[in-house]
Amino acid sequence: MPRPLLLLGLGLALSAAAGAQTGTVRGFVVDATDGQPLIGVNVFATPVAAGEATGAGRGASTDVDGLYTVADLPVGTYAVRVTYVGYTTLRDTVAVGEGITSLSVDLVPASAELDGVDVTADRPGGAADVTAGLQRIGPRDIESVPSPDVTGDLANYLTTLPSVVTSGDQGGQLFIRGGEPSQNQVRLDGIPIYQPFHVLGFYSAFPSDIVSGADFSAGGYGARYGGFLSSVLDVTARTGNKRAFEANGAASLFLVSGGAEGPVADGVSVLVSGRRAVVDPVGSQVVGRELPFEFSDVFGKVHARLSEASQISVTGIRTADDGLVGDPLSPAAARLRWTNTGAGFRLLYLPEQFDLTADLVVSYSLHDMQQGDDALGRSSRVERFGTEFQLTHTTRLAVINFGGSLEAFSLDAALEGLFSDFTTDKQTVTEVAGFVEPEVTLGPLQLRPGLRITTAPSERAVFVEPRGRALLDLGVHRFSAAAGLYHQSLVGLNDRRDATNLFTAWTSSPDGRTPTGAHVIGGYAVRPVPGVNLAVEGFYKTFDDLSVGEFTSTPAFTTALRSADGAAAGGDARLELTGALGTVSATYALARVRYTTESPAYEVYYGARELAYTPGHDRRQQVAVFGATEVGGFNVSARWQYGSGLPFSQALGFDRFLYIGDGPIDPLAQGGEPRVIYDQPFGARLPAYHRFDVSVDREFTLGASTVTAQVGLINAYDRQNLLAFDVFTLRRTDQLPLFPVFGVRVGV
Repeated sequence: MPRPLLLLGLGLALSAAAGAQTGTVRGFVVDATDGQPLIGVNVFATPVAAGEATGAGRGASTDVDGLYTVADLPVGTYAVRVTYVGYTTLRDTVAVGEGITSLSVDLVPASAELDGVDVTADRPGGAADVTAGLQRIGPRDIESVPSPDVTGDLANYLTTLPSVVTSGDQGGQLFIRGGEPSQNQVRLDGIPIYQPFHVLGFYSAFPSDIVSGADFSAGGYGARYGGFLSSVLDVTARTGNKRAFEANGAASLFLVSGGAEGPVADGVSVLVSGRRAVVDPVGSQVVGRELPFEFSDVFGKVHARLSEASQISVTGIRTADDGLVGDPLSPAAARLRWTNTGAGFRLLYLPEQFDLTADLVVSYSLHDMQQGDDALGRSSRVERFGTEFQLTHTTRLAVINFGGSLEAFSLDAALEGLFSDFTTDKQTVTEVAGFVEPEVTLGPLQLRPGLRITTAPSERAVFVEPRGRALLDLGVHRFSAAAGLYHQSLVGLNDRRDATNLFTAWTSSPDGRTPTGAHVIGGYAVRPVPGVNLAVEGFYKTFDDLSVGEFTSTPAFTTALRSADGAAAGGDARLELTGALGTVSATYALARVRYTTESPAYEVYYGARELAYTPGHDRRQQVAVFGATEVGGFNVSARWQYGSGLPFSQALGFDRFLYIGDGPIDPLAQGGEPRVIYDQPFGARLPAYHRFDVSVDREFTLGASTVTAQVGLINAYDRQNLLAFDVFTLRRTDQLPLFPVFGVRVGV
């Protein structure tokens, strides 16, 4: 690892020497009204002399911090043009000398502009804006989907994407292109969160009010990310308003929420937010059915601009869930609780002498989960402390990213016989990683090769993982591809034999073999006319050395762990239409997931030592159609979703079990214990899932306050979607019935 970093340092030095007669223009672009960084702003610099352009210009776009860098400009005078959708175009002239020239910009929204100022067309985005598995999500995307609450939530949007399979309205479990929920890396401002989705599936730790943007990679993610097999959700929280104080409060049948933000010193802002569910005491009275779900979350962020070259932020979050997933009347039902606590410090520093960006994050995470009684139930605890850094150097032809991380984990779990051949002790796991990932632009072709090297001293293992992404952008047509190797040292153990069993125990690899995987993704997107976006993608993932529960032909509360290999393959299509009347998106996904495992017991149960099966999240087909428009001042949004039936293990019949002890038994006198006999694991399919949601809201101004009122319906045609079926009691548990939506939000 030191050798590649040394070579990179030498390359930076040579680049600086070669660019002695050139300079760099860089700075931050923010909204003039509140000081928020603007993402995706185009900054273009054209050389001028005597007021006339003298050559071809060069440009760049701002990142999640509103930072742009236009490097290796010959010394001279430049006309700079800054454009962004919905904002006035800014033009300026700047003299570029050797070294760094700073130019930060406050853009004025179009609503405040004067007549005759340019306003660009609608920005690209939405469900069809995907590049080899990577989708960038903004607050407007989240708000476009009908929600049971007057404010949106990132989880509610993610469930509309064709790459995401969810078990339904309960449980907060997302399966990304064949992967398990524990194989998804989720970060907030660099802080890992191990179970960010609430027990009621509409909600996560990320309400739209706090989200600046999110990068969602359904696979093929770059070398910066490591430690997880399937996907990455990297969420960036907003900074607070730096110009004025604001506060808001909201209430609905599902939850109550509130927040505040504003400046506390020159260049320093604070943002706080909190929510608490009321669906159990309030919503259950509306539908006449017990809804045993409680959850809450609290978030806070302090952000400070120390100078033109440095910023710091401190982020904190706490979530809590308590619920019963499944039939509350079933004797097998168990209470499930979990909490997340996270804190992080981030420093963004731009050295004045070098064309370099330094990004440092120090973070702490704690996740606790319990199932059942405190004293007798199962529990899992994962505590993590980590630090990571990334250095970015921009040249005319490439942007060079490199960095590293150090993570230390403390793991403790009590499984209470969940896995008969595995017990846990308190464990400590450490990982040290380094990566390099240059971004090279050759005309319309963009290449992003990467390499990540991870050393796990506690496991005495080294993982060398090449990654790569490519994009060929021909304007109307766009081709993309991504591939990579991945590993996961922390394993989330879950007994997936039961669809409502959500307890996950975090541990190091149970059998000493670290799970690994590989991703390959290819995509094509076309924009034949303005307002029409179409994208198609295909993917293939492999998963090796997974830990799964051993299947038996009869039910058992404990099981043995077995190693399994898996593969997921499929594709999806996305269409988005945007016009004066609003936006309509339609997505379709076709996929298949297959696991293979071995056990001597399978020869007795199923006639062969090797068992191949489709796991419980193998949803073959998914369709989602959603749209948003404005009618007479009312914002109307609607969504219809369909998912083909999920696999389940079908019961063949019943018998009675007689235990043969030391002496003879009389079967006529001893009735034995009744039990269920199962067919092949996950050999049958549940009924299809589909649901229609609609929401209408309108904003009013009352003095200095802004009031938003919302009405709507969740599951508008009252589809009885099955969550689980108890073969012992013949009781079914359905997902949410027809549920009215009422909400109001007040902002000042």
